[in-house]
Amino acid sequence: MTTVDDRPAAPPAGAPRRRVNPVLALLRNSWRQLTSMRTALILLFLLAVGAIPGSVLPQRGVNPEKVNQYFVDHPDLAPRLDRIGMFEVFGSVWFSAIYLLLFTSLVGCILPRMRDHLRTLRSRPPAAPRRLDRLPQHAVLEAPAAADPAAIAAVLRRRRWRVEVRGNEVSAEKGYLKETGNLLFHTSLVAVLLGVALGSWYGWHGNRLLVAGEENAFCNTRQQYSEAALGPRVDSADLPPFCLTLDDFDARFLPSGQPASFWATVTVDEPDGSKRTAGFSVNSPLRLGSANVYLLGHGYAPILKYTDRYGRTQTSTVPFLTTGDTNLTSEGVAAFPDANVDPKTGKRESDQQVAFDGLYLPTAPDTPPFVSSRFPTERNPAVVLVAYRGNLGMDAGIPGSVYKLDQRQVANGKLKQVGDKKLGVGEKWTLDDGSTLEFLGTKPYVTLSVRYAPGQTLMLGACVVLLAGLMGSLFVRRRRVWFRVTAPDPDGGSPTSGSSLVEAGGLPRTEHPGFADEFAQLVAAVSDDGRADRPAREGVE
Repeated sequence: MTTVDDRPAAPPAGAPRRRVNPVLALLRNSWRQLTSMRTALILLFLLAVGAIPGSVLPQRGVNPEKVNQYFVDHPDLAPRLDRIGMFEVFGSVWFSAIYLLLFTSLVGCILPRMRDHLRTLRSRPPAAPRRLDRLPQHAVLEAPAAADPAAIAAVLRRRRWRVEVRGNEVSAEKGYLKETGNLLFHTSLVAVLLGVALGSWYGWHGNRLLVAGEENAFCNTRQQYSEAALGPRVDSADLPPFCLTLDDFDARFLPSGQPASFWATVTVDEPDGSKRTAGFSVNSPLRLGSANVYLLGHGYAPILKYTDRYGRTQTSTVPFLTTGDTNLTSEGVAAFPDANVDPKTGKRESDQQVAFDGLYLPTAPDTPPFVSSRFPTERNPAVVLVAYRGNLGMDAGIPGSVYKLDQRQVANGKLKQVGDKKLGVGEKWTLDDGSTLEFLGTKPYVTLSVRYAPGQTLMLGACVVLLAGLMGSLFVRRRRVWFRVTAPDPDGGSPTSGSSLVEAGGLPRTEHPGFADEFAQLVAAVSDDGRADRPAREGVE
């Protein structure tokens, strides 16, 4: 009896074994995982989730004052959030890591698919399978004896099919734009990420509050911004030189209090020394070279005239910031740290500094409580102020907001309340020490955002291409059809003597509910074309 040894053959003597470098294997497998479509989708989801805190929580680069207020309102939670970068989400290490990994993953996904797609575009439609009747769509039709595959190919080309004729067979394919749309979509995502990177590296922005009629113009230097952020590749000297003066601001509202229009008029000082007047609104920014000036908000700046007990008069125009209601109820503080200077000695009494904290109401109610305005325009303007006297804490070197009173000085008793009063325009308030405060009126102010975002054009074009690619990816279907012409049977085996049989088959490459109807219309078009050719051919014969 013969036995069969089914053990694997031993490698030939002396053949070296292939040694796998574990480091290279790990890197190769990691790259494959990173560039897989599943990983790209996960990273895209993480990027979207990571952007949520940047929209919910205040950000230092956008509104540092709200960040400081968040620390005051949540003294225990805020430091913990700050440690993980929740107040600088888009510049944090973890968000940048997700961003770079997604960028790398998309590039690794796109390049091989683009190479394969280009190869597919250059290739011919595949040959017909042997058994067309096994395809999802199949049909057999009778054709004239002189049925020509070239005529069938002409019908398909008129319907924008890519056609290849092989003898008595016709192969056609359609729907290449589906993969083209996929590639455009993912390439546009990479372009969007590049636009964000360009804006982050080479962009800058700054916010500034301007009061109408101020003589001192605002110039585009970093020191004159209330808050500013420059990209890592931007220096202060790179800011375009110009100066702005707010001449007037016109705000109009509907009877319901809803805003109707805003228009700011400014004087622009050009670098060459010339001046020009320009206007802009919320949706129409002022363009100054590479910088755009946007209108963010507006409000009122009460004009307060304070006369101390020695008869020295100071007039201050103080912007009051809106509290967030639609009727422009505003709050602020007017500080007079140089009040009550003894004219004989010339010394300032630090414990006799004065500040007025309170609300401004463009349209004050006729009866108390005076806590909110009734309309956003000035129909009955009034200020409701609380007077404080003592040490304002401005000489301590501790930074603070010029729009709010330092409540720490009130809490430790260094600043004491000495009265409160509601004042209309032109009214005067006499305090307990003989000093007076007069409300002279208001001036409008605007909040401006000056920005340069070099990636905006790239991102706009990428978003347009992204939508076009998405439409192609969703609505285009890849499908193939084949036609095989069978010559007449000389023994009379065909259904009609002297006729050919044309067998057709169709295969959708993706799920396509309407492919059956399309295939039926295509077969009908080929059949009708054959009938139209029959009389002409019979006349020739």
